[in-house]
Amino acid sequence: MKTLSFALICFLVIALPHTMVGEETVTSNKPVLLPVKNDPTISFRIWFKVGSQNDPAGKEGLASVTAAMLSDASTEKNSYSEILEKLYPLATSYNASASTEMTVFYGRTHKDNAQQFYSLFMDAILVPAFKQEDLDRIKSQLINYIENTLRYASDEELGKAVLYNELFRETPYGHLLAGTSDGIKSITIDDVRSFYKQYYTKENLVIGLGGGYSPELLATLKKDLAKLPAGAPKPVPVAKAKNLDGLDFTIVEKDAASTAISMGFPIKALRGTKDWYALAIANSWLGEHRNSSSHLYQVIREARGLNYGDYSYIENYPNAGQRQLPPQNVSRRQQIFEIWIRPVPNETRLFALRAALREFKNLTEHGMTKNDFELTRSFLNKYVLHYAPTTMERLAYALDDRFYGLTASHLETFRKMMKTLTLSDVNASIKKHWQYGKMEIAVVTKDANGFRDALLKNAPSPIKYSTPKPESVLNEDKEIVSFPIKVKEANIRIAPVGELFVK
Repeated sequence: MKTLSFALICFLVIALPHTMVGEETVTSNKPVLLPVKNDPTISFRIWFKVGSQNDPAGKEGLASVTAAMLSDASTEKNSYSEILEKLYPLATSYNASASTEMTVFYGRTHKDNAQQFYSLFMDAILVPAFKQEDLDRIKSQLINYIENTLRYASDEELGKAVLYNELFRETPYGHLLAGTSDGIKSITIDDVRSFYKQYYTKENLVIGLGGGYSPELLATLKKDLAKLPAGAPKPVPVAKAKNLDGLDFTIVEKDAASTAISMGFPIKALRGTKDWYALAIANSWLGEHRNSSSHLYQVIREARGLNYGDYSYIENYPNAGQRQLPPQNVSRRQQIFEIWIRPVPNETRLFALRAALREFKNLTEHGMTKNDFELTRSFLNKYVLHYAPTTMERLAYALDDRFYGLTASHLETFRKMMKTLTLSDVNASIKKHWQYGKMEIAVVTKDANGFRDALLKNAPSPIKYSTPKPESVLNEDKEIVSFPIKVKEANIRIAPVGELFVK
């Protein structure tokens, strides 16, 4: 980082939101309010401090099942079908987002329909029916997702799930948000009732309310949620990721026509710190999600046409294939840096892996250039304006601010930091937080044994194109095809796809 003026140092000390996220931190339960006088709608987000990290051993999936038993099931006053019928003419709905450390119940309605919507929404949280028929339906849906959709219909999400599971194996982060097949099958109505009683308490929630709400509505909301039972669950210690020793590979054996690759490692930088915003610039240049001008995209897709896209992340980014912009309310105290190589033809899998690793190595060793830094910083300063165009999304970001213990808006700080960070700041953060040579790599592919052997031999991986390529690309290929990948045989594990996410 370059030397800063005394005035600027004072500004950063005062204005940069301080992050105090850790196992000793107790997040404030004060409501998060975002009144917008002229907004004709009202946005609700009720955050319970619970997630998949709270799943009991052998009951993996209980947090997701419980959330669904509130948001997608009957209440004591209405059956599930009756709820859907009553919501339909209101042109709205309510849902739950259950992630690793947060479960958020949210909904948005026009002010004219507020009373009817509010009644249904509160019933879902306060008086869930916990019917066996709802539990059976929800469990069936989750098991179908794991055993069919994730394993056999979504190689991209499969690879990312394997990456996270391997990095956090034997920790509270070390299983899918949905759970495991055996865990879900073992869940009973009594388990759901007990989990609800333990974690859905008035001390364990934060009210989020935005839009054109009235003071009376806020007062009623506080009063109603105060009816929940008392109790402050014991915090879960911060998950400690695997201690990586070189490159670790998990190769998922699957009869697939293409190969999906995800790779990464844990990082300590969290939103709200100066290092995080510096890494956001480096990450955007390397692989901004859905950005065709980012570097990995240009190298692997644009120049060589190997796949649909290549991206990188410094925060949890679930369901990336279905998103254009970063998600909200999936905050975690332990993040990872991740590179996502969308499926490439099997015959180019080793070449694509080498290309990505080579570019990342170059960045970690040499940093960004002045020109790339200036262009990316300018882009992000404008791009962040698209992150939260609605009241509902801004409210979600405000809840995330609370999770990370921020004293100022992350979105506002993001833009301020784009004006003050320097190239030396960014390159110093790269050196501090990113590493080459110690990485978890998940590969979903056909003939896993053949891929393992190719890795161990470290033999060249020549590539053939169906269309002519510029001389500059062909010359670069000469370096990529023999880029060294050093891996120990003991660091390669082959996992049959049918055996994943069972326990």
